[in-house]
Amino acid sequence: MIWTLTVAIVLVLVLWGFYVSWRATRLDRLHNRVESARTALDLALVRRSSEAYELVSSGVLDPATSLLLTDAVRRAKEAKPDERDLAESDLTRALRAAFGQPEFRPSLAAEGGAGGGAAELVAEVEAAAHQVYLARKFYNDVAGRTLDARRRPLARVFRLAGNAPAPEFFEMDDALAETDTRA
Repeated sequence: MIWTLTVAIVLVLVLWGFYVSWRATRLDRLHNRVESARTALDLALVRRSSEAYELVSSGVLDPATSLLLTDAVRRAKEAKPDERDLAESDLTRALRAAFGQPEFRPSLAAEGGAGGGAAELVAEVEAAAHQVYLARKFYNDVAGRTLDARRRPLARVFRLAGNAPAPEFFEMDDALAETDTRA
C-alpha cells in the first residue's frame, strides 16, 4: 500500500514537472515570437519610410506636400523608441493628407506614360503601408497572447518568464484612407 502511494506521488510530481516545463517552454517560444514580430514590424516601418521618401524625391508631389512628407519621414526615422508610435502615426497622417488631395489621383492618371512611374511609386507606398498594418496587427496579437500567458497563476508563482521584459503593444494610426466610423 505504501509502495503504491509512493509511486503515485512520484508519478504525479513527474507529470507536474513536465507540465511546468512545457509551460515555461511555451512562454519562451512566445517571447521569441514577440521579438521576431517586432523585428518584422520595424522592417515594415523602415520600408514604408523609405518608399515615402522615394516618392518625395521623385518630384511627383507639389512642394508643400513634399516638405510635409519629408519632415514626417525624418521624424519617423529619428524617433526614439518611446516616441516612435507617435512619429509613425504622423507619417501616416501626412501620407493620408497627400493621397487624399482631390487632384492627386486624377493628376497621376492624366500624366499617362510619365505618370506610370508615379503611379507605381504610389502603389509601392500603399503596399508598404498595408504591410505595416499587417505587421502591427500580428505583433499586437502575439504580444497579447504573451501577456496573457505571463499573467497565468502558474507563470507568476514559478516566475516562468524569468527576466524577459513584458512586451508592449504598438498602437499607431496606420490607415491610409479615411474611414467613416458613423454608421
